Amino acid sequence: MRVVLMLLICYLIGSIPCGYLIGRRKSVDLRSRGSGNIGATNAFRILGPELGLLVLFCDVAKGFIPVLIVNNIFGPAWGVGAGLAAMVGHNWSVFLGFRGGRGVATGAGVLIALMPWVVFIAFIVWVLVVLISGYVSLGSIIAAIAVPIIALILRVPWVYFIFAVPAPILVVIRHLPNIRRLQAGTESRIRFW
Repeated sequence: MRVVLMLLICYLIGSIPCGYLIGRRKSVDLRSRGSGNIGATNAFRILGPELGLLVLFCDVAKGFIPVLIVNNIFGPAWGVGAGLAAMVGHNWSVFLGFRGGRGVATGAGVLIALMPWVVFIAFIVWVLVVLISGYVSLGSIIAAIAVPIIALILRVPWVYFIFAVPAPILVVIRHLPNIRRLQAGTESRIRFW
């Protein structure tokens, strides 16, 4: 019963719709603007860099804080479970009718708590893909897919693969609309030069 309650609390923390709440403070509903996503990328585009960074920080914290606490109290296996629960909460928020973000920032927060070197290298992959392609979504997808490969190369404890394998699958599933737009050539692009 205690474990179920812990996972439910982590899910509810992950469910806090930071992008939606921050947008509403500016009378903007991110669900009806830009990509319709409540995550940091859409917040950057619609709300500007300062509020976009705030959304990013909050979404990362939703993954990092529950995992850090649970990991220290119950051990790494439950820390992984807490991370998955927080990520599911972000992706399918109970407060938004089980709609939410893509899970990239919250997943990164989980990785920072569990496997900081993995997320550091995945971040480098993300930056390179975004700089070369101009597509944030493509960078997120490739970086997510790289996570279990990086974890394998770095020989992280096996228990972390309970997160490192399904989490990227969740990220790719949540990016299916972006993948369709990439295929159609209609995905939003960042132009650096």
